Amino acid sequence: MPRTSVASSAEPRRAPRSSSPKRGPIDPSVVLNALPDPVIVVDENGDIRHVNLEAQEFFDLSASVMEGMSFAELLPPASPVMELIRQVQRDSNSVSLQGVTIDTPRIGAHHVTVQVTSLGEPPDHVVITINERTIARKIDNSLTHRHAARSVTAMAAMLAHEVKNPLSGIRGAAQLLEENASDQDRVLTRLICDEADRIVALVNRMEVFSDQRPPERDPVNIHSVLEHVRKVAQSGFARKVRFIERYDPSLPPVYGNRDQLVQIFLNLIKNAAEAVPASGGEIILCTSYQHGVRMALPGGDARMHLPLQVSIQDNGDGIPEDLRSNLFDPFVTTKVNGTGLGLALVAKIIGDHGGVIDFDSQPRRTVFKVSLPMYDESRNTGDTASHAPRLQGEPGSELRGEFKGELKGERGDR
Repeated sequence: MPRTSVASSAEPRRAPRSSSPKRGPIDPSVVLNALPDPVIVVDENGDIRHVNLEAQEFFDLSASVMEGMSFAELLPPASPVMELIRQVQRDSNSVSLQGVTIDTPRIGAHHVTVQVTSLGEPPDHVVITINERTIARKIDNSLTHRHAARSVTAMAAMLAHEVKNPLSGIRGAAQLLEENASDQDRVLTRLICDEADRIVALVNRMEVFSDQRPPERDPVNIHSVLEHVRKVAQSGFARKVRFIERYDPSLPPVYGNRDQLVQIFLNLIKNAAEAVPASGGEIILCTSYQHGVRMALPGGDARMHLPLQVSIQDNGDGIPEDLRSNLFDPFVTTKVNGTGLGLALVAKIIGDHGGVIDFDSQPRRTVFKVSLPMYDESRNTGDTASHAPRLQGEPGSELRGEFKGELKGERGDR
């Protein structure tokens, strides 16, 4: 009976593949919205057909407004970008241009790299990608601001021990001398006491920087904080300033300390109010949700999600160029009688919250942007669905009634 031989080189039997659920196609809009750069699709007539989330953020317009309008309306007159689009539509290639300035009243000046690529189908459609190349700068700035806050912390601890104690001895000696001094000499001893008191008051202000305790944080309605600060400002130092509020009513709560958040934005709004012109001064308060914004925390691999952004914009003369790189350092100020500790304190508090502060300054348009973490219920293991967290200073987690009908649009003077 013939045998059937099996070759030694026969392939080993493969294990049967595990059955996995069949995955459906990926929505292209989801991919575009995940990109960190603005992407715009323009048709043969120069009209916008599609925009991703970053493009909406960059031009400060929603997709429903942008899609259908002419792309030229978003650009300054005689922009070289329109010529790039025509060139790509004519040659069906890809062109990149560096050093392009997009400067409009709505978004201010941005120095970008623009890449235009032919889409192929439909014909004469192009894809425009805008790369602002500011992510690295923002990270460097945020770390610089944190280092500045830490330097103030170390300085405050040193001053508390090395300056206040000798000053108390100097003041005591001046008081003893004053008892037997002539009227002419009493002027000098009184000057010594007054200057000692002034320096002690300055050191006392700096001692807040040496507090290393983490802030007590809870879910906070950021719109409640901004509304409170606006009312304080308009009842005092910003009485003649016009306020415009552009709020996103769907924002989740901030994970922060309400009193410290009030201190942050009161300081920033006071600076803005002092920078605007005496006539026609304007401050714009804006809140938005930033998708995909994460910052690496120093000393580890952890990343903090910072989706909540609050911006404060004024129409003042702008920050002098020579002060911008050191603006958050202590004793740096443009005010005649300023101490230069306000922004250093702001940087410290924001850093304590795990947040980031950045600014952009042009004549008639200075914007400070604060990125903060949102409240995450997983932080508090005791929270349950039946015990929803309450916002600090609020009866419940919803926006107050005075916000519900007003946050969707812009409000001017009240």
